[in-house]
Amino acid sequence: MTRVTPVVYIGGWGRSGSTLLATQIGSLRGYVSVGELRYIWQAGVDADELCSCGEPFSTCPFWQEVGRIAYGGWDTLDPEEVLTLEATVLRHRNVPKLLFPGRFPEHDEAVRRYAELTGRLYAAIAEASGAGTVVDSTKNPPYAYFLRRVPDVQLGVVHLVRDSRGAAFSWAKKMLRPEVQGEQPAYFEEFSPLKAAVRWSECNLSFDLLRRLGTPLVRLRYESLVQAPRREVERVLGALGATTDEADLAALDEGTVDAADQHTIRGNPIRFARGAQWVKADEAWRTQMARGQRGIVLLVTWPLLLRYGYLRDGA
Repeated sequence: MTRVTPVVYIGGWGRSGSTLLATQIGSLRGYVSVGELRYIWQAGVDADELCSCGEPFSTCPFWQEVGRIAYGGWDTLDPEEVLTLEATVLRHRNVPKLLFPGRFPEHDEAVRRYAELTGRLYAAIAEASGAGTVVDSTKNPPYAYFLRRVPDVQLGVVHLVRDSRGAAFSWAKKMLRPEVQGEQPAYFEEFSPLKAAVRWSECNLSFDLLRRLGTPLVRLRYESLVQAPRREVERVLGALGATTDEADLAALDEGTVDAADQHTIRGNPIRFARGAQWVKADEAWRTQMARGQRGIVLLVTWPLLLRYGYLRDGA
């Protein structure tokens, strides 16, 4: 009998607290956080970036065990083949094809093959970690739509939303990517306020549609998460039908997060921090963001800000 793996997928626009949320849920018994799993072939197998444990992917014991269980070793597959499948299936313009299986035979074959590999990957992560549920903080909308087509995955989505002005302000910062090894430092992509606002809107609308398609989905605001971690984590997992241990949840009341024992691919650099880190809201945009930039973001995103309750709060 094929094993079905429960997956809590954190979706939304970047810089919205997904690494924080994934780390919190991954600290609970029965859950394992793996970071942005959609990039494992690109960042891990191909580029050999650092796992959050500090080891390169190729020497991280956890990921090597996952590869052995899933495929008999990562070297049994051609990374270029998988990356080509990934590029085809997860291309934004191909998302409509994911909604109508049977109408695009050639694309369906790529989806079938990629889904087979992905299902085996999630099952191997659950086995290697001993956890029942995998927490994936990829955020990417096309990947969430694709996961609906993976037979061996039981998908539940947390739609994580942050005030668009805070997200846009964060995307304008120059931020180092510590997972990339090399002579020259690597940095995250930066976005102008206008581009960030458009992408924020597109991304969140995609998850609003996913709910309408019947995918189990619960919305969570970043600002609520940092204010009351235990309450919000318990609420979203409960809404997805997931179980939680009272003692584990109580630890979230301490207001700290520790990613030391996790093995994650990509995400916010906080995943490399060791020891308990205080959880606090990043609200620097309220005092440091230029008025003109705030105005641009507000002009583009106000309908969804209103929908998600931000403007009603007088923010």
